[in-house]
Amino acid sequence: MKYAYEISQERLVPNLTDNPSICIYARPDDREKEELLKELDVDKLTLESALDPDEISRMEISPDRVLIIWKRPDSFLYQNQMAFEVSSFGVVLRPNNLTIIFAGDMIPLEEKAFQRITSLTDLVLRLFFQIIHHYLGHLKAIKLISREIQSKLNASMENRYLLQMFSLGEDLVYYHNALEANGAVLVKLRASAERIGFSRADIDMIDDLVIENQQACKEASIYTTVLSGLMDARGTIINNNMNVLLKNLTLINVVFLPLNLIASIGGMSEFSTFTHGYNWWVSYGGFSLAMILLGWLTWLWLNRVINKGSRRVREEDELAAGSRRSGYPRSSL
Repeated sequence: MKYAYEISQERLVPNLTDNPSICIYARPDDREKEELLKELDVDKLTLESALDPDEISRMEISPDRVLIIWKRPDSFLYQNQMAFEVSSFGVVLRPNNLTIIFAGDMIPLEEKAFQRITSLTDLVLRLFFQIIHHYLGHLKAIKLISREIQSKLNASMENRYLLQMFSLGEDLVYYHNALEANGAVLVKLRASAERIGFSRADIDMIDDLVIENQQACKEASIYTTVLSGLMDARGTIINNNMNVLLKNLTLINVVFLPLNLIASIGGMSEFSTFTHGYNWWVSYGGFSLAMILLGWLTWLWLNRVINKGSRRVREEDELAAGSRRSGYPRSSL
């Protein structure tokens, strides 16, 4: 779909004329692509590069125009699984004309960030500024989602939440790569700003964009390192939860093993012969109480053995930690 605007009184207003100064294409169809090829005088490969989500950010300068391909975060999707994805869009800047090509939905231009626009270059830089803030918002959302998944994963015994962590880590890698590529374009744009015709205010804004992008890139790098560094630990948590469950099931089985043996013996006819002369409720009641007492004693014995082993391991860990803090090797103690 094509949108036409112009700058009037430092604001973007729709332009219904045949020669608008600002043209924005969102999800262009085949007819609009042919129109772009004619108006921009570019080859088909260049146009497809602006619409390719895997295209790397870059800037090309020619005598009559400046082509910038920039990476942007897509809207957050949560259907069958979380998806933080990035895509590319193209900016073609000419002396009196600006064309922006989005492969997906258009970025809203009615926000406060796009008020008091003074020139076409000012609009482009504000667009880049808005996209960097979009990255920062998604990074904050990823951090919150990671904490929520972590709280669920601590009590989980399945791989669903671990796979969601893997997905977040993969998305963060793509975000970090996109921010680094955008940063390279900003550095090149800053070096060529005067030759392109940027004003002093535009150059100052480019400097601010470089700083903002570096901060977003650093934040993405930190989140990526944290997620990837703790992935093995999260897998160990799931294994530990499963081990605790198996330990409890094993305790129950061990408690009931001798009880099953005694119950099997008591179910034979010999037990009735042994207790001949006693009321059945006395003999079998005493037998049931003996089984309960034996199960309780077995449970206490198993817990004592397990706790003793856990306490010994904990004491060894504390001893090793104390030796490290004191600076002496463990063998010297």
